[in-house]
Amino acid sequence: MKGNTKLIETLNALLADELSAINQYMVHSEMLANWGYEKLHHHVEKRAIDEMKHAEKLIGRILFLEGIPIVSNLKKINIGSDVPKQLANDQSSEQEAINGYNTAIRFTTEISDSATREILEHILMDEDRHLDDIEAMLDQINQMSLQMFLSTKVS
Repeated sequence: MKGNTKLIETLNALLADELSAINQYMVHSEMLANWGYEKLHHHVEKRAIDEMKHAEKLIGRILFLEGIPIVSNLKKINIGSDVPKQLANDQSSEQEAINGYNTAIRFTTEISDSATREILEHILMDEDRHLDDIEAMLDQINQMSLQMFLSTKVS
């Protein structure tokens, strides 16, 4: 099915966001493992896997619309040098993704593409959950101190 050119461009921009997030989260995850924060490592690794699934859905939809998925474009990846900086960078990435998905969903409504809108809404729900989770961890750090928070994240 030949898709709307602007929609394919939008989906490729969202794909670039997802591919960038995968890289950022995988680096953060491995840093956390290296520091001995196994619980946090697995948590961030799971988020990276969620982003991989999002990328897979976007690629599938782009192909369905007879577009070409562009997997070589990455956004700036922000690696945090400590846990609070990682969480802040991840929070920013998730907020940008949410904004992008909301804009794309509005566009799919304008062009009456309900199937793509449904795919994007499903991904948006995951991104909302990711942001909520990151904000909860930042709140925990503020409430219990960084040291206490990290002590709960060791194997």
